[in-house]
This record gives sequence, C-alpha cells and structure tokens, in this order.
Amino acid sequence: MNSRFKVFITKKIPRAGIQLLEQKGYQVTVHPEDIPISRAELEKAVAEYDALICLLSDTIDKEILSKARKLKVIANYAVGYNNIDVQEAARRKIFVTNTPDVLTAATADLTWALILAVSRRVVEADRFLRKGRFKGWEPELLLGMEIKGKTLGIVGAGRIGQAVARRAIGFEMNIVYHSTQSKPAFEEETNARYLSLDELVEVADIVSLHCPLTPQTVHLLNKERIFAMKKGAILINTARGPVVDEEALVAALKKGHLFGAGLDVFEHEPEVHPELLKLNNVVLLPHIGSATVETRDEMARMAARNVISVLEKNEAVNPVNFF
Repeated sequence: MNSRFKVFITKKIPRAGIQLLEQKGYQVTVHPEDIPISRAELEKAVAEYDALICLLSDTIDKEILSKARKLKVIANYAVGYNNIDVQEAARRKIFVTNTPDVLTAATADLTWALILAVSRRVVEADRFLRKGRFKGWEPELLLGMEIKGKTLGIVGAGRIGQAVARRAIGFEMNIVYHSTQSKPAFEEETNARYLSLDELVEVADIVSLHCPLTPQTVHLLNKERIFAMKKGAILINTARGPVVDEEALVAALKKGHLFGAGLDVFEHEPEVHPELLKLNNVVLLPHIGSATVETRDEMARMAARNVISVLEKNEAVNPVNFF
C-alpha cells in the first residue's frame, strides 16, 4: 500500500474518485466543501502533497507553483485548464491532466436545453404562469422562434461542438461552423459548411460557442461581431465566459438586436452582469454543463486515475503538458 503518497483535493468531488485513491492506500485530504480554498491554503497544499486535484475555479499560477516541493501531478477536474500555468508546471516536471471527452454528451445536451429554452421562451413562460398571469390560450402569447430549417453556427468544432451539430440534424437545421481548421469528416457527416467567424455570425440564426479560453479567444464575440449577428438571432455560450463581451451582449439584448441568449458561463464568474439578471430574454445557468451524475462520477474517476498513473508509473493518462 502507498500510504506514503498524499493527495489534496480542493473541493469535495464525487465519492467514486476518492474511493479509487483510498483503495490504493493514499492519504486523501479534501478541503471543506462549503469554503472556497484560499491562495495560502493552495500554496501549503502544493508544498506538502504529492498530488493535487483541483477545479477550474482554482488558479494555479507561477507563484503558487513556486511553492511546490514534492508535487508530481495536478489533475484538473475539468476539460479546460486555462486556470493552470501549464508551461511553468512542465518546467518543474509536474504533470497537468484534464478530463477530456467524458462530458461531451452532457454538455451538448445542455446546449440544446438552452437553445430550446431560449427559442421557445420556456423560462419566461414558466415565470409568467407562476405569477398568475395566465388567463387562457391566446394566439400571440409568448411567441418564440421555430428552429426547423434555421441555421446553426458552431464556433469551435471539437468534440462538444460536433456533438451539438449532430443533434441539430434531427431538427432539420442547416449547419455552419468555424474552427481553427476545417473538418472534412465532420462536414461529410453533418453537411456542415466551414465559414470564417465573421461570415458565420452574419448568417447563423443561432450561434453556439464551444471554443477553449485562450488569449486569442478572449472577447472573440466582441461588440462588432455581436452586432454583426442577424437581427433576431440567439447566442448560446456553454464554453467559457470571457469569450463573450458581456457588456456588448447586454446592449444587443436590450436594443432587441438579438432575440435572446442562453448562458451557462460568465465573463467574471461566479459574478453575473447585473443587467443580465434583469432581462427576460436570457436564460442563465450556474455552470452546469457537465452536471449529470454519470458524467461527474466519471470525471472524478478520471482525475483519480491520472493521479494514480503518475504516482505509480510516472506517466499520465490524459496529459496536457509534456516534458
């Protein structure tokens, strides 16, 4: 048994992952669930533990990593890893891992939940009824957008973006996409057309974001591109909040340029732009793209397997850095 190995988890994760670590005999410490971890506590953890399992909300920067004395692996409980200074970790021979693919279906499904909720004004209608305003069927009550035959624009045609597009086939939608490179197999499967981003925002009735957060994608949807979108279009973001200029989005929604928006992520998360909270044509969710029991359990197991593999074999199952 490897009781000599110590693993720190920055927040309670599903038991499925913790059990794998305990079965190996590791000493596992979980930070209290209802208290955000401080930088001082993170510095202490990277100094004293062999492995760290962290969340996307935990910033593991160069300063934090400078305290690492015995840390061998940082297993991010997420697909994205923009919260970690990956290059600095590699320089210090610390593996960084993520949880790819496992949350593709869950996030694609939630994207479609937002598309349907916004286009058919589901949340707005629910509030309308609960306030006692429903007096009977009316021909023009809460009219929404029909999506059959509309054009869906996918920005970022990775696993999740492609999964969202596949689901659009059943709705008889036209699919256009923008990505770092064209995807011939994806085009053949879905009849999707590759466009530049500026072309895509002009033709899509629904723009759905699935790109990673990098310095190049911050405010990828800036004021100019948001107002270049078709009048009456819908914007969906289940990627990363800073990809969208929220100030510009608020302006476009208030002016009626956009029909609506569905957001699972926010520019300054967990803070939400106060004006978004006032708008009826926005559906706001608390970053629950991967929030199914099956997905979150497997994410925990995947993070644990990465930790075990590094500690036992000095190799990662899902590495995002190499040295």
